[in-house]
Amino acid sequence: MPTGSRLSEGAVTIRNETRDTIVAYRCRVATSMRDRTVGLLGTAGLPPGEGLLIERSPSIHMFFMRYAIDAVFIDAKHRVTKVVPNLRPWRVVWWARGARDCLELPVGAVANSLTQPGDQLRVES
Repeated sequence: MPTGSRLSEGAVTIRNETRDTIVAYRCRVATSMRDRTVGLLGTAGLPPGEGLLIERSPSIHMFFMRYAIDAVFIDAKHRVTKVVPNLRPWRVVWWARGARDCLELPVGAVANSLTQPGDQLRVES
């Protein structure tokens, strides 16, 4: 990963303010074109509590992925627009209406945090 990318510089916590739950304790942020394109490709899995926030990504594909994820699409104000639990490899979410970003999480994170469309999330440093 490029040294100057936010993806390699640290992580944020994603909190569901509506449900008063934590969606991800340690979530990397992909801001550069390269980081957004590569995403989780080449990784063996996401540990519980971790995630990847892909900025400017209202659609995602699971081509060449080795494992399923939970995907949460959010708008510019971090309101959940769409939730896709257990998104398996070789599937596509073509477009999540109203979404700007995508939060990729381990399977079960959506259920554990009770996250639903309409919920308000907060990104904390």
